[in-house]
Amino acid sequence: MIWARWQDRWPLAERSRFVDARPYRWHVQRMGDGPTLLFLHGAGGATHSWRDLLPLLARRYRCVSVDLPGHGFTPRIAGRSGIEEMAQDLTRLIEAEGLVPDAIVGHSAGAALALRLAQDRAVPVISFNGAFAMFEGLAAMAFPLMAKALAFNPLTVPLFTASVSETRARRLLEQTGSRIDAGGAALYAALMRDRDHVAGALAMMASWRLERLVRVAPGIEAPVLLLAGDRDGTVPPRVSRDMADRLPDATLRMLPRLGHLAHEEAPDLAAGAISDFLSDRTAR
Repeated sequence: MIWARWQDRWPLAERSRFVDARPYRWHVQRMGDGPTLLFLHGAGGATHSWRDLLPLLARRYRCVSVDLPGHGFTPRIAGRSGIEEMAQDLTRLIEAEGLVPDAIVGHSAGAALALRLAQDRAVPVISFNGAFAMFEGLAAMAFPLMAKALAFNPLTVPLFTASVSETRARRLLEQTGSRIDAGGAALYAALMRDRDHVAGALAMMASWRLERLVRVAPGIEAPVLLLAGDRDGTVPPRVSRDMADRLPDATLRMLPRLGHLAHEEAPDLAAGAISDFLSDRTAR
């Protein structure tokens, strides 16, 4: 995505800045004062995913959201799209900015990344429909190979981006089980039409490995709130249930009638769940 084309209309653009922290020039948004919350979007998303949630939480917290590598306005570097590499690079950004997150909020793959970061710093994690599992059996072996084939096929990205209309984008979003407003759908359509963004999302999917995170989960001491929409068509709620069983300090909360983009469908509910969880931890 080219910032000059979007700086007047990207959600919360007035809160955007670009930070140089090896090896990236990161797109970062900040707002509010108080304990620091770090927000990590999912694969194929960007900072826009938090557009309605951040203003609600900024009344009590210092909210920092970033575009992950290859997504939105943060560029991609070949070979650094896996969860371990992203965790390393995010740690460099956190240190360069002098951030000390009091909690990390993640959506989908961003929740897995948040949990990986918590493995090193033991801060509370709030997960929205965390993608802590990919596939099982033969599909587990086939998916990375298929994703790599798509990622490295020079025709994949241009063919996909050229075929995305507003109608097709909305149909793809409906498959998540969520219903978001027209403005949100238009932003996702724009991302789906951007070649660099789509290439970044494909590279992330081709590189993503979660076996180690699942294996070490019982040793992660950070308190974790797992929020799962019961209509999620992308990551089944059982994935959050399974992770809740593995973690030593986990709270599972189901979100009735919400899908994979629950925090976008119901930002007030999402903000309340985050605030209540963090307040409860502080009171202990």
